Amino acid sequence: MSDDPIKRDGLAPRFWERKHYSKLNMAEWEALCDGCGKCCLNKLEDPDTGEVALTRVACRLFDDSTCRCSQYDIRHQFVPECIVMTPQNIEEHAYWLPKTCAYYLLWSGQKLYDWHPLISGTPESVHDAGVSMRDATVAEFEVDDDDWENHIIDEPI
Repeated sequence: MSDDPIKRDGLAPRFWERKHYSKLNMAEWEALCDGCGKCCLNKLEDPDTGEVALTRVACRLFDDSTCRCSQYDIRHQFVPECIVMTPQNIEEHAYWLPKTCAYYLLWSGQKLYDWHPLISGTPESVHDAGVSMRDATVAEFEVDDDDWENHIIDEPI
């Protein structure tokens, strides 16, 4: 996976099936990211039900051609509220994670999808499966906050 921006080389085969997510080291935890970009979408939460809807309105740092943060290493300088998902805080944040997210899947006791790069061997599989947000977002500075609900999307499973 040489063109994969997420380092997945040198990890034990199918480590996520043999270790509880809370026991993963940092490299294993980071490798779980499938690169879909959905965590970088702005979300709407219903205050009465707690239901969370994804919108196609992306964080100002999101590059939807690569499905990556354009300033990942220094993102908190620009977006202080950006959440760093960890095994220690997933319980608190799992409710808003995309249901296809590997972090959510492992937290909820489910298996990774066949299109996940750790299984398929290629970072392109998430895009080929139509699960990513590649070329499918609008920048948050282009949409008034009051209009976000016009950009709610159904999450593919």
